[in-house]
Amino acid sequence: MIDRSSTSPPHMPLDSLSEILQDFRLSGVKYDRCDLRHPWGVTYADEKLLRFHFVSQGACWIHTEAQGWEELHEGDLVLLPQGIAHRMASAPDVMDRTLKSCRVTDLGSNVCDVVQAGEGETSTLLCGTMVLGASALNPLIDLMPPIIKGCDVASSDPLIAPLLAAMTAEAAQPQMGGATVLSRMADLLIARLIRCWANCSGASTTGWLAAIRDPHIGRALVAMHRHPGRNWTLETLAGIAGQSRSIFAERFSTILGEGAARYLARLRMQLARDLLAQNGLSVAEVASRLGYESEASFSRAFKRITQVSPGILRRTKSGRIGKNIGL
Repeated sequence: MIDRSSTSPPHMPLDSLSEILQDFRLSGVKYDRCDLRHPWGVTYADEKLLRFHFVSQGACWIHTEAQGWEELHEGDLVLLPQGIAHRMASAPDVMDRTLKSCRVTDLGSNVCDVVQAGEGETSTLLCGTMVLGASALNPLIDLMPPIIKGCDVASSDPLIAPLLAAMTAEAAQPQMGGATVLSRMADLLIARLIRCWANCSGASTTGWLAAIRDPHIGRALVAMHRHPGRNWTLETLAGIAGQSRSIFAERFSTILGEGAARYLARLRMQLARDLLAQNGLSVAEVASRLGYESEASFSRAFKRITQVSPGILRRTKSGRIGKNIGL
């Protein structure tokens, strides 16, 4: 059970979005510092990854199905929270080129230097590809638009520009421990961008974002997402929210459009799909992790919510994150 009462000043409400961002960690991180001379073009597949591209020098273009071609200038940052398919190129009419024409140098465990020689103008990019390590962020990421320009949401955050400059410098001159430093800076950068977007996304009174902002319901959401396998009851969740059972149940349903039990069941099944597809765990192991007393009870719940049995999903979904992350 989460209890911050002993450490939080009594006059300050619990900020549940900050609680979730506190857990924010990126795994499977890969960075590419790219010096590419025109003409160049790279296609990124649709993968369940978080990607960003920062233009530290020159200019380039990005293409998505929804928005078509958009020009990026020096200092621009684009964030693709759901890892949708997109293309990066020196100009819209440049055909896709593979990395076979580039010199790729491994600078550490997760940082590469990518160089394409030539006579054209140079674009210097810092490209990052990451797996979100905090399941509590998944609903927020799902709410975000498929592509976000950093300058559109970060104007009120004075730390964004210095962070980008520091990441550029760290990637340009790798030193001992540079991969760790880049990873920590990326954690902070993406967390602040997500917070900026959340703060600028309006004041809706319903939906997940409204729920996480609610000082009572938000606490319960944080608890469920942090510990989805616990034996949660309406009473224990209401206690975390600091409300009576009836008031909590009514408020939860009003904001999220479903009861807490239904929300928790869907959350568990979402996590179960990821565990079965990506981690190679058995059905019994996943059931145990998510708090089910037996594989049979988990399987019934899984099929009721997803319309497919966990065994079939495990056999048919490779689900593994693509090895060719980064460029």
